[in-house]
Amino acid sequence: MDISLLGNFLDYTFFVKVFSSVLLGFVIGLEREMTNKYAGLRTNILVCLGACIFTIISIYGFPEVSVSGDELGTRDTARVAAQVVTGIGFVGGGAVLRHGATILGLTTAATLWISASIGMACGVGLYGLAIAGTILTLATLVSVRVFERSVLIKSTKNTKRLKVAITCLNQNSENIYSSIIEKYSHLREISKKLNKSDENLTKIVVILDVSARKPIQTMYKEFQKIEGIESVSIQEFNEMI
Repeated sequence: MDISLLGNFLDYTFFVKVFSSVLLGFVIGLEREMTNKYAGLRTNILVCLGACIFTIISIYGFPEVSVSGDELGTRDTARVAAQVVTGIGFVGGGAVLRHGATILGLTTAATLWISASIGMACGVGLYGLAIAGTILTLATLVSVRVFERSVLIKSTKNTKRLKVAITCLNQNSENIYSSIIEKYSHLREISKKLNKSDENLTKIVVILDVSARKPIQTMYKEFQKIEGIESVSIQEFNEMI
């Protein structure tokens, strides 16, 4: 092995680069972990560190290409690092989930993408850019979430989809069914069938979107006002983000 190459890799600057990528990846991952997202601390740290290492390899790991004799050609130091930009898409794609018409995980995938770019910035020694990118990423994730909750609470982006299971006596089922359809025009789905365990009871299942800070509590109070309902069960499908 080339001693000079070994000396380069033992240079403290490499340790500074990889350590900074781990630290900044940790900062972004911590925000994702605290909000219970799919890609948390470990994923963001590893993405940021991996992008940093690939960038270092791209710059220092390949010698100049010999054209003829002692003449050296120009090498492309970005050939490996460039693949990180597209390659991270496979990791980000794994964080995107689809539930019916709702798409989840796009923000998480974008966060992994920016983590890779911050790792690459560390790899080339652009620490100011890496730190600025980390601060702006955190500011975007936190401030936009606060803005959405306080200002855009009624938007589709903040709508919760609920599944409401209602049990009632057979003689009350028609009135309850009609009352729900009349009151909630934004229904996604509603069904009615006899309870298998008790033929005197009817089960009505309602799926609807609700814009509220506490959707389950809000809907529970509203359904309690409907006469004839024996029991109500409410389940949140997901947050439409």
